[in-house]
Amino acid sequence: MNEKEAIALLIAAGCSSPVIDHCKTVAGYAKEIAMKISENAVKKGSKAHIDIDAVFIGGLLHDIGRSKTHGIRHAVEGAAIAIENGLDEKLVRIIERHIGAGIPVDEASGLGLPEKDYMPVTLEEKIVAHADNLVFGDKIGTLEELVFNLKRKNFDEKVIRRFIELNDEITAMMG
Repeated sequence: MNEKEAIALLIAAGCSSPVIDHCKTVAGYAKEIAMKISENAVKKGSKAHIDIDAVFIGGLLHDIGRSKTHGIRHAVEGAAIAIENGLDEKLVRIIERHIGAGIPVDEASGLGLPEKDYMPVTLEEKIVAHADNLVFGDKIGTLEELVFNLKRKNFDEKVIRRFIELNDEITAMMG
């Protein structure tokens, strides 16, 4: 799947212009992060095994479920849309696991999600989740802004810690 096809799928699914703009920003930022991680690995004499195309297309499609709901279930709805459209399993997992900094199985049902693990596992999943966390609308923000917003929305400290840990993991890889 290429960029044009991904955007056409967002439109066909019924995503609004602001959602599509957000997805484009997340995709670009996620690709930038992936490239920095790859470049940093080369500088250190190793190689980061990142599917940059999957990061970019996954970033474009991560919020496709917002065509059905703007609630937390948008990740589950998005994964279903991806499966219905025959998308690669790697993209399905990026879409399904991008919410927050991941949601463990023991918290999922309490949030109205099917009982399963929504924690990002692969580097591609983590990069898209991280990029999404730092994009507010179509503007790239900071960790400080993210934490401020989470506290303002009364997120639990344990959950906020997950966002910070994901940020720290990705930032360390970027060098």
